[in-house]
Amino acid sequence: MATTSRSLVPANLTGATAADILELAEAQQVRFLRLQFTDILGVIKNVEIPSSQFRKALKGDIMFDGSSIAGFVRVEESDMLLAPDLTSFQIFPWGDPSARVGRLICDVTMPDGSPFAGDPRTVLKRQLARAAEQGFVMNAGMEAEFFLFKSTSDGRPGTDTHDVGGYFDLAPMDLGEDARRAIVDALEQLGFEVEGAHHEVAHGQHEIDFRYADALRTADNIATFRFVVKQVARQFGLTASFMPKPVHGQNGSGMHTHQSLFKGGQNAFWDPQREWSLSITALHYIGGLLKHARAMTAVTNPLVNSYKRLVPGFEAPVNVAWSMRNRSPMIRVPERRGSGTRLELRTPDPSANPYLALTVMLAAGLDGLATQADWREPVNTNIWEMSYRERRRLRVDDLPTSLSEACDELEKDDVIQAALGEHITQQFLAAKRAEWREYSEQVTAWELGQYLARY
Repeated sequence: MATTSRSLVPANLTGATAADILELAEAQQVRFLRLQFTDILGVIKNVEIPSSQFRKALKGDIMFDGSSIAGFVRVEESDMLLAPDLTSFQIFPWGDPSARVGRLICDVTMPDGSPFAGDPRTVLKRQLARAAEQGFVMNAGMEAEFFLFKSTSDGRPGTDTHDVGGYFDLAPMDLGEDARRAIVDALEQLGFEVEGAHHEVAHGQHEIDFRYADALRTADNIATFRFVVKQVARQFGLTASFMPKPVHGQNGSGMHTHQSLFKGGQNAFWDPQREWSLSITALHYIGGLLKHARAMTAVTNPLVNSYKRLVPGFEAPVNVAWSMRNRSPMIRVPERRGSGTRLELRTPDPSANPYLALTVMLAAGLDGLATQADWREPVNTNIWEMSYRERRRLRVDDLPTSLSEACDELEKDDVIQAALGEHITQQFLAAKRAEWREYSEQVTAWELGQYLARY
């Protein structure tokens, strides 16, 4: 893999101007610039422009056809603009060093410059502004697991894993370490502060963790992370997949999301004078996540396949509850306190749109504060081994078991719908209902094996 030196990458572009970026691009021989945004389903889209158009792009004057993007707008209202976030400028650490490629993450706007209601990044920014009105800053960290698979003989993606390693294994059991190291190297050159990388539980499954940040930057980082993982894996002849449950009988991939609120520079979830050293803010925030858990799941687990991960026996949560150490509930509170006090929501998977996922989590938490939501009793024993009666006593609900059920819950939750906005709610539900209908019409190999000869 061709890489560049770390000195290429701006360590901090806070307060950068268009002139700063033009100067850096010229000095580093940036020939093309990708203007990147994310659609409602979480898929990265981009338009690539040559250096002759850089000034126009930095002014936000690049127009595209929004009607061609799923869930954006109708044909008769198709023109849209890309407004770049200048602090997001990076240079990709691969390719021809004499014709480098840069990247800017953009917000999508209408031709008059007003925000587009269907832009997921804008929706998250709106929710963060709502938190800021109450004095809060949301910090978050997402752990997006992924699989590395060998390609089939004809070069197509397959599900044969490249190793049979398990959790924290070393070579020769772990054959993905060279690819992981190359991914880490690329991420660091793009300004990530990587904290660790390791083999996960399932064969061919991996995790790379990077530093906690404010929620918007975390969402941007996850979008970039997924792109980099796929790009580098391909250079090793591997296919990287963030599909939640690609292999039957193996653990699925989660995107555990750590989150906290800060106020006045202090962690608002920490209170050493209270039980568990958790503030009343933290407890009501937990209450909000519990209250809206079933509706949030449609967004945090947005695929038909997502619900094949959320089953007992594979370290994925299936119940609406919280705990300190127990990993069977959907929320865990890690033991660290002080400025590191945080909650870990274990439900999300890496197919989720990170902007919308963080939007609905924050909206649920803020609603918990506004309504002083009941945080219930922490469940510190294994829920999977509890009797039905014991689960009812502790008010432990079940998460949705299908995408259809999750959509039903989203349709009943005004708070989560309001956070997403009418446009995204309608378009998202329409896409997911269609996905469920198409899936329900399929005749699978399992059905043929079970029924064809018997009936």
